[in-house]
Amino acid sequence: MPYTRLTERGSVHDPTAPVRRLLFNVLAMVAEFEADLIRARTREGMQVAKAAGRLRGKQPKLSPAQEKHLVEVHQRGEHTTAQIAELFSVARSTAYRAIQRAGDTAA
Repeated sequence: MPYTRLTERGSVHDPTAPVRRLLFNVLAMVAEFEADLIRARTREGMQVAKAAGRLRGKQPKLSPAQEKHLVEVHQRGEHTTAQIAELFSVARSTAYRAIQRAGDTAA
C-alpha cells in the first residue's frame, strides 16, 4: 500500500499508523473546509460589490472621447501608431485595438 510521508520542522508524520492516518485526514478535511469558506466569502463579496456597481473589471486606458481623438489623429496620417501611442501615454497594442475597433464599427 503506497503512502506519503509528511515532514514538518524535522518531525516525520507517517500516515501508515491508524491514529496518525486519522489525524492526517482530519487536518486535510479542516483545510478543505477552510478553503470552501474562503471561496464562499469571496463569491458573496463579489455579489455585493456587483450589486453596488463596484465590480466592473479592469478599467479602459482611454475614455471614449480619447479613443475617438486617437482615431482622428491616426486618420490624418501625420504620426505613426507608435508616436500616437506615446502621445496618449498608452501601449502600441492599445492604440492598435482602438484603431481596429473604429474600423470595425465603420464597416
